[in-house]
Amino acid sequence: MSSDQQVTPQSLISTAIATLRRGDGEGALEQLNEAARRYPADPNVKLNLAMVLRTQGDLPGAIRALDAALAVEPYFFMALISKGAVLEQMGRVRQAAQVYGNALRIAPPLEQTPPALQEQLRKARTLVDSQSVQLRDHLRERLGELLARNSGEALGRVNEAVDLIAGVQPRVYHSESIQLQVPRLPAIPFFEREYFPWLPKLEAATEVIRAELAALLEEGMPGFAPYIQYKPGTPENQFAELNHNERWSSLWLWKDGVPQEEPMARCPETTAVLSELPLADQPGFAPTALFSALAPHTRIPPHTGSTNSRLLVHLPLVLPGPAGFRVGGETREWKLGEAWAFDDTIEHEAWNDADETRVIMIFDIWNPLLSAEERDLVSALLREQSHWLGED
Repeated sequence: MSSDQQVTPQSLISTAIATLRRGDGEGALEQLNEAARRYPADPNVKLNLAMVLRTQGDLPGAIRALDAALAVEPYFFMALISKGAVLEQMGRVRQAAQVYGNALRIAPPLEQTPPALQEQLRKARTLVDSQSVQLRDHLRERLGELLARNSGEALGRVNEAVDLIAGVQPRVYHSESIQLQVPRLPAIPFFEREYFPWLPKLEAATEVIRAELAALLEEGMPGFAPYIQYKPGTPENQFAELNHNERWSSLWLWKDGVPQEEPMARCPETTAVLSELPLADQPGFAPTALFSALAPHTRIPPHTGSTNSRLLVHLPLVLPGPAGFRVGGETREWKLGEAWAFDDTIEHEAWNDADETRVIMIFDIWNPLLSAEERDLVSALLREQSHWLGED
């Protein structure tokens, strides 16, 4: 076997690196250029050529070599992260952020990378995040006049589009129902108040409801039980920590359409207020109404609800400190006595960072975009499915 037949791309790379370590950058470049001529389809040769060019101060040349590597292998992670670093060194920060973003999308888990690369990935993420915020702010400033002319859901959609194109919001959040997905309904995280002319009436009753809740809290929350109570063998997924855990507990006034007599007797004023509202009416499924208590420093993980044929309403009652709520790409903070309606089939999560328990009221209503005929059909559909499964 001839010596030429024994030469490999890696052996040529190793020779060039040894030459570079001896302080002979020009010699290393000559050896890697020869390796590139011999092995034009080897991206690692081009990657190392870029590295040597960078040490020699030829940053445009390094970019050309990295582009040649990526032309051979477009998803070459090390070439992408290296190109981002060279562009950043050249002061082309916006372009660097774009390339870093592509690299981060295919990056291996941080814990599986060497410490030096971990630090580089962290710096890349910091740059990408910083540039995303700057681009978002720039776009909103430039669109300021147009945005000011709009309000409601149209404005919400455009603002979300700005966040998406800037990269501040990583993805589009769709409706993902666990039980029944009604097609063609738009995925709206928070519905505008105009859909619910009865919201002021609910909010006006906040202190009445709070008074009955306060009595329950003083008695040690009788009737409250863990919100998550999976049967043995049920996949727990993200709710494993909260399954049968009183850190997220609830007291139901209606559950799956069934009135809960004892809690209603303890909370007659609250029951009366809710009875006058257009709750969802699906025998065997709705209405649902409850007090939801979240313990201090507890987080409800991201999850989705059962059907987009209904919405959930939140009415904050006890807010002892910082607490938040995210639906899709929109995050809000609760305000005492201010209600909202949202589509719980869009990924959502909640957290209580306060030192005391946070309590809100939750109940379900029909999705206002369904017609009366559609509501009847959805109710019948769910009822027949339950009958088929022998659940009624």
